[in-house]
Order: sequence, then C-alpha cells, then structure tokens
Amino acid sequence: MSFSLATWNINSVRLREPIVCKLLQEEGPDVLCLQECKSPVDKIPTAAFQELGYHHMIARGQKGYNGVAILSKLPIEDVGDRDFASLGHARHVAGRLENGVTIHNFYVPAGGDVPDRAVNEKFGQKLDYLTEMRDWFHGDRPEKSILVGDLNIAPREDDVWNHKQLLKVVSHTPVEVDHFNDVMEAGKWADVTRADIPDGQLYSWWSYRARDWDTADKGRRLDHVWATPDISNAAHSSRVLRAARGWEKPSDHAPVFAHFDL
Repeated sequence: MSFSLATWNINSVRLREPIVCKLLQEEGPDVLCLQECKSPVDKIPTAAFQELGYHHMIARGQKGYNGVAILSKLPIEDVGDRDFASLGHARHVAGRLENGVTIHNFYVPAGGDVPDRAVNEKFGQKLDYLTEMRDWFHGDRPEKSILVGDLNIAPREDDVWNHKQLLKVVSHTPVEVDHFNDVMEAGKWADVTRADIPDGQLYSWWSYRARDWDTADKGRRLDHVWATPDISNAAHSSRVLRAARGWEKPSDHAPVFAHFDL
C-alpha cells in the first residue's frame, strides 16, 4: 500500500478553508494532518473537504485555540489522544489506517518568548509536554507509526536562518533541542524529512512580521515527519511546499510532505 501524507499548521481551519481546499485539489495527499485548527470539531468545514474526496476525519478541537485534525481519503480509525502536561489543550490525536499504520498528529506548545521557565510559565509547559512525550514513548515503544506535526522546535543548525543568532530564541535553544532529541530517541523515531533532504537550509515557517518573507527568507523548520524504524525505510519523496506560504491569506507555515510505500 502506498500513500502520501502532509502536515500543516493551518492557523485557523475555518479562516483558511480556501487554501486547505486548494492544497487538497492541487496536491491530493491521501492524508492531511492539520494543527492549530482553532475550532470546535463540529465547526470544522468538513463538507468542502468531503466534496474533494476526504470522507474521513478524526479531530480534537477547542474554540479559538489549538486543535488538531486528520483528514483522509483512506479509512482511518480514531485511536485516541493524550493530554500531555495536563494542559487541557487539544494538541494530540492519533488514527490508524487499515494497513495498521498509526499516525500521531501533534501540536507542541510554542513556549512563549522568553526561554526561561522561572519567568515564563509557557516555556516550562513546553518542556514538560516534551518530557511527557519522551516518557510515554519510553514506556510504550511505538511500532509501525508515523508522527507528524508542528513540534515548534527547529533542531539542526541548518533548520534555521542563523544558528548563532537564534541560540537564545525560543524554538532553537539548546534545552529545547535536547528535549526534542530525547523524544526522538525514546521512540527510536527517524526524521523522514532529513533522511530525504539531508543537507542544506530547510524551513517550514516564516514569520508574519517579515515585510517580504520570501526575499528575507528568515525561516525555521518547525514542522516534522517522523517514522518508526520498522517503516522508516518505506518513506521517500519528502518536500516542503514553500509556495503555499505565499498563497492568499496564508498560514505562516508551509505544508511538509512525505510518501510511504508499505
């Protein structure tokens, strides 16, 4: 079974319904994982997606904040969610395809602006969230699984536009990268995107604050696709759809794609 998958922080699924439909029409991934949907589940515009062949959805939502959804052309079973760090946020949902592959869709907390948990509660929550992810994967080692989402960390030096300038900026600090790597190691996850694109600057997010985001190109790779060792070799054709960052009323994130032949 071959299928394609994309992950995209959409920054309001209702506000950006037109560009979600554009992606589904033009790119047609079999599975699309969305984060930051900012919508109760019953308000997600599923009719438009169903018309495009996405008859299956599992989601967790809340009004105005957070929210994760998996849209699929393929039958998918809801296999639950976890409230990491007991935040009460809609930040995780998991689904299982008929071929037995489990897809975890995550929206890790951004962590605020100051990388010090002593003065910034949100940064502490982010680290606690990652720690609980690590502990879960240590205790229940995932198999035949894919993990995607906005993990809000750019781990490598070439995942940011300037490594030295961003070492003290939330999303690229050493303590966050250490926590990120601990989560990967706990689940023996493989970075599918970087397996396919091992070298060079690679970004999936560009700030709205940039007057000309494309020319300035001050990006970060915050969105990730991972796979467990038993299926990671089946992944290929990874890419970031950078052009989507320039669509009308865009998200500040671009979709990240991968294909799996299983």
